[in-house]
Amino acid sequence: MEAGGQPAAPHVSVILPVHNAEAWLDECLRSVLQQDFEGSMELSVFNDASKDKSMTIIEKWKVKLEDSGILVVIGGHDSPSPRGVGYSKNQAIAQSSGSYLCFLDSDDAMMPQRVRLQHEAAVRHPTSIIGCQVRREPPNSTERYTRWINQLASDQLLTQVFTSHGPTVVMPTWFCSREWFSHVGPFDEGGQGVPEDLLFFYSHLRKGGGVVRVDQSLLIYRYHPKAATHSVLETTIWTHRVRFLEERALPHWAAFTIWNAGRQGRRLYRSLTAESRRKVVAFCDVDENKIKKGFYSYEDSEERPKPRVPILHFRAARPPFVICVKLQHLLETCGVPGPRELPNPQMLPPATRCARPCRALGG
Repeated sequence: MEAGGQPAAPHVSVILPVHNAEAWLDECLRSVLQQDFEGSMELSVFNDASKDKSMTIIEKWKVKLEDSGILVVIGGHDSPSPRGVGYSKNQAIAQSSGSYLCFLDSDDAMMPQRVRLQHEAAVRHPTSIIGCQVRREPPNSTERYTRWINQLASDQLLTQVFTSHGPTVVMPTWFCSREWFSHVGPFDEGGQGVPEDLLFFYSHLRKGGGVVRVDQSLLIYRYHPKAATHSVLETTIWTHRVRFLEERALPHWAAFTIWNAGRQGRRLYRSLTAESRRKVVAFCDVDENKIKKGFYSYEDSEERPKPRVPILHFRAARPPFVICVKLQHLLETCGVPGPRELPNPQMLPPATRCARPCRALGG
């Protein structure tokens, strides 16, 4: 108890947005109860217009959790339509009081040591988003994506921010201090189709935040057709990634080459602003048929004459490169330094990799 008889704020608030999650809530809430963290915890649930039995399950678990010393705070609304994940997370955070925030999706479940290990990491890294490795359910779903999540090297958590379908540590694994979240946030509340986690992640990086992963599998990360992430179009993710690339990397280059004269390379070129397109001095490739064409003409350009960009054999091309490749269910390694290094152009490596994600990756 604090002075004056008021209860002390919990160390950790588990942030749980819920929308029609009755199929998974028992397992999810049981995993909260089973945490081995010795500090104080609360569960902050926000029910986003669920029409199933989610609230009945939540009320049942509220008794069990509070009997075990875990305070449960419940908010929500019963409007005809949900307000979306960003809104629900913001509301769950606003009604909570813990010094640290542990994000959890209602279709996932935590290993018993998750809160303890991520709290320890967050104390050491107060301006970082802390992630963890995951176990995908079903085990054979998005196999390569899961491997990518779990096997990125620590430096790649920053260097791959231009390539990924979403953040380099996936949202259901996030853990951070409330103070840092308040400095960066809140989440975008645009609703269905808005990648609120990716937008927050970019804001976090802009403010100098770090990315740390606990290298243990601490979360069962479920893949299913009803997952909210399926509502985010690949074109939306692509647009945000290209804009972030233009903001964080391309200003440091007077000119660059796009590696790939095929569909993905041309798509990147067309997606750039006019200012960025003028920096593209060539495409390069290994395909002799593409190289024989000699150039790519941007027919939709309003410029006159229309831009004609040379297509070179990769041995004749000069760095820096933006390597834009399409690999089904696999995102390539990125060569761009992290945001903290970007202000010094001399530290930029000769290649940036820009891989197209498969829509299945975000599930």
